[in-house]
Amino acid sequence: MKILDSQGRLFGKLSILDVAAALIILLVAVGIFFFPGTSGGSVAQVGGAGVKPVEIDAIAIGLKGKNVQDLFKPGDQINVVIRNQPSGQITIKSAKTITRTLAVPQPNGSLKALPDPREEESFSKNMMFTLEGKGQLTDNGPVLGNTKVKIGTTLELEGKNYIFNASVIDVRVKE
Repeated sequence: MKILDSQGRLFGKLSILDVAAALIILLVAVGIFFFPGTSGGSVAQVGGAGVKPVEIDAIAIGLKGKNVQDLFKPGDQINVVIRNQPSGQITIKSAKTITRTLAVPQPNGSLKALPDPREEESFSKNMMFTLEGKGQLTDNGPVLGNTKVKIGTTLELEGKNYIFNASVIDVRVKE
């Protein structure tokens, strides 16, 4: 009896293509279950050695609400989400309202920055926050909750009565 017959069957029973497909499926299953890869191997996990205090300055433009500045109290713990990944809690160190101004032409031809007089802008505030948290220092900068934080990163800040986005404008690692 031949190992391979004229129709491409092994021992006259199994197609060589079926055997090859079964072998590929078996190798994929072995690869998935026995060699699953590293999860988060290149991103530092917060909680181990190398955790340092991190200060983040962030700015939120056009926060809408009544008495927005009263929502943020130094020392409050708020939840932070970075790139759709929950990154734990962070403390508000300070919150400062930035006055909205308009460039107003003066009679002598110069420009002067004056507060925005429009009524609808009274419910829209620009705010700058200094936030404190603990992060791991890596070669690529500080990491909060498995996500790198750099200038330009958008933070989603969530407190008891609010949720909004703010852009990071400065990151400082404390020693």
